[in-house]
Amino acid sequence: MTLSELPVEKGFRLRGEQVTRLETFVDAAFAFAVTLLVVSFDAMPTSFAELYDALRRLPAFVAGFAIIAMFWCAHNRFSRRFGLEDGWIMFLSLALVAATLFYVYPLRMVMSAAMGFFTGGWAPSEVDVRSFLEYRLVFIIYGIGFAVLAGLIASMNMHALRKADQLQLDAAERLVTQAEIAAQLALMAVAGLSIVIAATIPPGSDWLQTLPGLAYSVLGIVMPWLGIHYGRRIRALSPRAGAA
Repeated sequence: MTLSELPVEKGFRLRGEQVTRLETFVDAAFAFAVTLLVVSFDAMPTSFAELYDALRRLPAFVAGFAIIAMFWCAHNRFSRRFGLEDGWIMFLSLALVAATLFYVYPLRMVMSAAMGFFTGGWAPSEVDVRSFLEYRLVFIIYGIGFAVLAGLIASMNMHALRKADQLQLDAAERLVTQAEIAAQLALMAVAGLSIVIAATIPPGSDWLQTLPGLAYSVLGIVMPWLGIHYGRRIRALSPRAGAA
């Protein structure tokens, strides 16, 4: 199949049509990570009280699932767009699997604490923090995991951009790849901001202690701005992207 015959998604010709064993393994790892987030007890609920208690955990599960799905979608986009599976991509993909399976534990802790805060205690918090130092470390570990996942996705796309000539990426596809890298670097930067805040805020102030988590709300401004900024440039370069 020639490049002109490849399927197109949002202006990008998809070079990775066939699902490989590596992708299947990564998908299975993400699916397993979701099972570690799922609302459950040691056994199935046997009473309405147990079922209601499980439903109270649903907001934290949904929030954690959204984060895991965001990184899975980023890896899936990379695989479909480039179809790369050389030694470096294999290493980065396996590192992504390892990081995801570790990250799911601090993710569950932080999301349960956040949902407990936003629901006024209705959603139970699974965080048993006994000192301010432990509080700092929870957000620092969470931020490091978040930044590592984003950094691995960014590294994959940087590797693809280095192989742009070999992959025959046109100008619009190169710009789409740059936009993906910029988005992942923005995720890393916001995670870094949260880590710095968690490491430096003084103890004793409840509202200051919310700042490491609220730092991630900056993404609600940064990500749409990146989408608009790169979207206009991409549409100007490619008729395919304009049609999409």
